[in-house]
Amino acid sequence: MNSNLRTKATLQQRVGSLITGTQKHFPTGQLTVGGVTYESATLVQTLQGLGNSIVGADAAKAKWNDALKDMQDQEAKVGPVVRAFQSYLLSSFGNAPSTLADFGLVPRSERAPLTVEQKAAAAAKRTATRAARHTQGSVQKKAVKGNVTGVVVTPVTAPQPSAASPTAASPAQTASPSGSAPHIA
Repeated sequence: MNSNLRTKATLQQRVGSLITGTQKHFPTGQLTVGGVTYESATLVQTLQGLGNSIVGADAAKAKWNDALKDMQDQEAKVGPVVRAFQSYLLSSFGNAPSTLADFGLVPRSERAPLTVEQKAAAAAKRTATRAARHTQGSVQKKAVKGNVTGVVVTPVTAPQPSAASPTAASPAQTASPSGSAPHIA
């Protein structure tokens, strides 16, 4: 067993092994451990107390996880109802702060109108943001044209069939006036 790992599982396994070994090799008598003298049965009880504490901690954690999951499930189910009820109360009693206080709510605060300076600053910030993000309207987008330079376009053409080939064009097939595709008459 690797004694460098310090987890509850390895500690519980180590404690169990110590109890088993003590009961097998020292069933009775006294042992001096760390300068303290223990009866074999007392030492086993001390070790068993630690093992029981580990098991109890695991059980409590599992119970806590179950309670946490139950709370999250209830919150997911009831949360929308709470928010809707609060919204209903605020719309119903919006002008009665004392009535809202009975429900533990405060009235919605009115939004203060912007001053002329604040409006001018907001407009300047919007313009700067559009310029920084290169945001354009539909008319500005129409004016943008791409310039392509340094690109060579190579046309793709089909190889011409040779006269000696058995798959040469039959007399029924004639070339189209543009010469690009055969025309079947």
